[in-house]
Amino acid sequence: MRRLRFLLTMLVIGLAGIAQGRDLPNVLFLFTDDQRADTIGALGNDLIQTPNIDRLVDSGFAFRNIYCMGSTSGAVCLPSRHMMHSGMSLFRYDTNKKEGTFGDVMRKAGYETYHQSKRGNTPHTYHTVFEHSSYLNDEKVRTSGHHGRTAADNAIGFLQRTWKKDRPFFLYIGFAGPHDPRVAADTWLSLYKQDAIPLPKNYLAYHPFDNGEMYVRDERLAPWPRTKDIVRKHLHDYYACISSIDHNIGRIIETLRTLGEFDNTIIVFSSDHGLAIGSHGLFGKQNLYEHSMKAPLIFSGPGIPHGESDAFGYLLDIFPTVVDLVGLSPPRNIDGRSLAPVIRGEKKYARDTIFLAYKDVQRAVRKGDWKLIRYPKVDVTQLFNLASDPNEMDNLANDPAHAERVAEMMTLLAAEQKKFDDTAPLTLAHPAPAKVDEAFFKRAPKVKKRTPRRKK
Repeated sequence: MRRLRFLLTMLVIGLAGIAQGRDLPNVLFLFTDDQRADTIGALGNDLIQTPNIDRLVDSGFAFRNIYCMGSTSGAVCLPSRHMMHSGMSLFRYDTNKKEGTFGDVMRKAGYETYHQSKRGNTPHTYHTVFEHSSYLNDEKVRTSGHHGRTAADNAIGFLQRTWKKDRPFFLYIGFAGPHDPRVAADTWLSLYKQDAIPLPKNYLAYHPFDNGEMYVRDERLAPWPRTKDIVRKHLHDYYACISSIDHNIGRIIETLRTLGEFDNTIIVFSSDHGLAIGSHGLFGKQNLYEHSMKAPLIFSGPGIPHGESDAFGYLLDIFPTVVDLVGLSPPRNIDGRSLAPVIRGEKKYARDTIFLAYKDVQRAVRKGDWKLIRYPKVDVTQLFNLASDPNEMDNLANDPAHAERVAEMMTLLAAEQKKFDDTAPLTLAHPAPAKVDEAFFKRAPKVKKRTPRRKK
């Protein structure tokens, strides 16, 4: 029965595409790699220069609480993309599936589909359903000094020379940055004064306990302790690379204007997850704090009002939201939920709870302003009130006054695990010591050498 409903849904979508043809709006989906939700000027970062993304915010609709659900491996970007392309949650996506994925649904709806993304840590099977698909040389573009330039060149070339214009286009452009190595040309570095870059409000020299992933590759991009100068240096490169990507996003948008397609194009901007870069003494995304699991999400274009929302959502909700926004019916057999009713003002939220998971070492749940993070391997629990403590610095879990809240959140976490087919235990009979000291970090593998900056 489920299979029959799916086939009927695909048939309806396909017939709608044939009937509507060029009446469907174009879709341009811009997806960066490792970009924190708080790295957009128009969304509150007074330092970073992102004028083109800012214009999308100023004309479109922004979501403030969008999450990557997590990862089953250190390469968080891989499951993030699997979830986004399939619309399925972390423990349910099928890497061999093609039918009913994002690109497949858009192609069957009548779109000319184009895919380009980084080659590493990306779901290649899902990309085979696009009519035009290619990959970037990750290392080459990240060390070119101009993040986003090659992807923009290729997308512009497709629009100007390949796109047939008899069908609307769906362009999925997955940038390889600002993922490291973060090599930025002086053009972009000169936009910022390194000494003036503010540290994260939750900056720490060390993470206060073993979170289960202290030696992963990302954590070895900088030495311990995380000094203020080291964090500022990494943030300088990070911001410069984001500004470079923003510039190249502007080039793509200007091409749409030149072709007369801008007013008929829905533009979606997001990223696969965030990054620590000094927050909580961490550098990577292998943790469940807000700075690492949150991602920006902006919709702009025809029929989309200006506004923003604190509604909860996952990146896997982007797929059904886009399908909904172009006037089609999202597949019913996916975990993703359309956020379009929130954009249209019909609903205030699509979800009331967020569940997060990282390997078998971290679990988290958020409901309202309360968030609980559980580290079963070391028997550590954190409880944060994000309204009063958005930077997750004041752990209330050990305060007797919040014992009932902790119990409620643990019960909710277990329920969410069951809901999403997660079988990892939340407690162990013999947990390991949580405490870390300087000797722990001295035993860490040698810090990876960083690629030198390009000067041109």
